[in-house]
Amino acid sequence: MGFPGTWMTESESMVYRVVPKCACSSIGQIMFYSDHGHFFDGDIHDSTKGLHKWAQDDSQKLITSNVKSHKSYAFTCVRNPYGRILSSFFDKIAGIQRNGKRYRGNLVPKLVQNYGIEVGSPEDGFDFDQIASFRRFLLFARDTIRWRRPMEPDIHWSAMSGHVSTFIINGGRYNNIFFTEKFDEGMQSVLDGIETPVQIDLKKVPRFNESEGHGPKRAHKISEYFDDLSRHLVWEIYKKDFQLFQYDFDDPDNKMPIGEIDLDEVHAKLGD
Repeated sequence: MGFPGTWMTESESMVYRVVPKCACSSIGQIMFYSDHGHFFDGDIHDSTKGLHKWAQDDSQKLITSNVKSHKSYAFTCVRNPYGRILSSFFDKIAGIQRNGKRYRGNLVPKLVQNYGIEVGSPEDGFDFDQIASFRRFLLFARDTIRWRRPMEPDIHWSAMSGHVSTFIINGGRYNNIFFTEKFDEGMQSVLDGIETPVQIDLKKVPRFNESEGHGPKRAHKISEYFDDLSRHLVWEIYKKDFQLFQYDFDDPDNKMPIGEIDLDEVHAKLGD
């Protein structure tokens, strides 16, 4: 299986396991800058040079050797499951992608037909019932994760623990897992633990939110999207994420973690 979703600087100063919807654009750009002294011109997900990625065939041997020998500082970043699934909906389902099209071609029309989801359009100012459509999307997300139908679960809404675990199962070990909600503090803790070819000042790093501005803005506070059934579905899908990464299931509006991540517990419970 190897190390899908793993990025590594060319200098091998650090290794990062990407978790979608968890500041991955910013982290990738910081990694790129720390080697080259400038940011990648465009979406870092589109880069094919300057950063080792598992998806690039010529990077796989280098990444495998590094990770299995625990040669470099390895880390990842997680996010509150309530905020993450909402962000996935507004970006991937209701939003228009960078190429000007809907995500995954016919996915949104299928959701409209099969789950009664509405998403509006740029022409009508994305005017639709956000709460009703999100709750129907959540049913679809649960169906993909629990029963793998009507399609395999998408990386943007599959559980974070699943992404994090592949790195461990195949022989990697994390030095750090930090919170998107405490991004500067967490990313600084990574940089403090390594030597990079180029020094980087996080205060001067712009935010690289590649999905922003392509779709509707969230019109309500987070808790209004999650009724009792929705919260039941969220627990069914993301129970491990709440427990291992210390997020508050009882209060959807509390996006901050309520404890510290126990790395030994993460490795023990996700390493099976």
